[in-house]
Amino acid sequence: MHEPQAWTARAGSPLRGTLAIPGDKSVSHRAVMLAALADGTSTIDGFLEGEDTRATAAIFARLGVRIETPSPSRRVVHGVGIDGLKAPDGPLDCGNAGTGMRLLAGLLAAQRFDSVLVGDASLSKRPMRRVTVPLAAMGARIDTEDGGTPPLRIHGGHALVGIDHTLEVASAQVKSALLLAGLYARGETVVREPHPTRDYTERMLAAFGVDIAFAPGIARLRGGQRLRATDVAVPADFSSAAFFLVAASIVPGSELRLRQVGLNPRRTGLLQVLRMMGADIREEHPATHGGEPVADLVARHAPLRGIEVPEALVPDMIDEFPALFVAAACADGPTVVRGAAELRVKESDRLAVMAAGLRGLGLRVDETADGATIHPGTLQGGAVDSHGDHRIAMAFAVAAQRAAGAVRIDDVANVATSFPGFDVLARQAGFGLA
Repeated sequence: MHEPQAWTARAGSPLRGTLAIPGDKSVSHRAVMLAALADGTSTIDGFLEGEDTRATAAIFARLGVRIETPSPSRRVVHGVGIDGLKAPDGPLDCGNAGTGMRLLAGLLAAQRFDSVLVGDASLSKRPMRRVTVPLAAMGARIDTEDGGTPPLRIHGGHALVGIDHTLEVASAQVKSALLLAGLYARGETVVREPHPTRDYTERMLAAFGVDIAFAPGIARLRGGQRLRATDVAVPADFSSAAFFLVAASIVPGSELRLRQVGLNPRRTGLLQVLRMMGADIREEHPATHGGEPVADLVARHAPLRGIEVPEALVPDMIDEFPALFVAAACADGPTVVRGAAELRVKESDRLAVMAAGLRGLGLRVDETADGATIHPGTLQGGAVDSHGDHRIAMAFAVAAQRAAGAVRIDDVANVATSFPGFDVLARQAGFGLA
């Protein structure tokens, strides 16, 4: 359990320099999972040393997988094969990781043994029926609390059958859980989406030798395949980079280079929206790492204008809305967000918490069921409660760089789940942050 921690943030200097953003959390989770199921030994470079990803690695160690850490951000995973996992000796703690829990639900539903997935106070409130219901249609048996929340009690020994399933809500986590279960299912598993979501799992399954067909909005694979070990280079996490992209855009005199950031097209909706708002963000030195496109991102200060965010881009930026709200607060004219009801069931109700925080700093925010209108103005000093949500905490550290007074940000310990060392890197770049 985290002890309460707080930051005091205030306007610093223009942001300058070249930053190495930590590895992508989504890719790190999936890399350790697939390497554990593969035949042979895989090396993962750029592994995110965050609490969420370490929790996933620790779970696989308890499932009988030998994982070595020869140096920070490197893991050597000795795969046990698709059928080699062993029963754990107690509940498996996912910490704050919704990705870890949902993907593991699909994977563990197919095992011969029982397992229990638990999480911290925040994760224990998050909805899990969206993954347990379609898994039940495949033959899995998973019990939740009455409200469909964790712990997940997974009953092993149930044969799974492939299904053709259309997701009610676009979710890369649910899609990935069904595909992982599909590795063990009889026949073919097909997952269809109302809107294409990030395809990290599909790309990585292919890299590990799985015959999988996928295109935007659909993925299919047949059960019974084996994975072969492969080495993975994890790109820098775009969601973490987002805070520095916004900060450089709104702080006069800034120019930041973020090295080799992952630019999966289903992940970078914020990049498109910031450019629509007038941001000056260039891509340099493009490359491909493990099937994932990467590039250096160079962000310079530019005057931003408020826009209506295209609803089609919302699923491709669902984790970046706290950063967007800050950009909108510093733009010329209101910014309107619709179609983002999913934000109400993230680590916090991000619509409500961001709206409350910006109001506390002197702005007007009109909240709706599935979005908000942010009216820009002069940000004042004040106090903000992040409600234990790492992205809210980092977003207000960025907002404070344009505030007229100091901003106290409470409950920031969970930043370590996704971006350990954020405060150190931010100060190096020029943030006023203590």
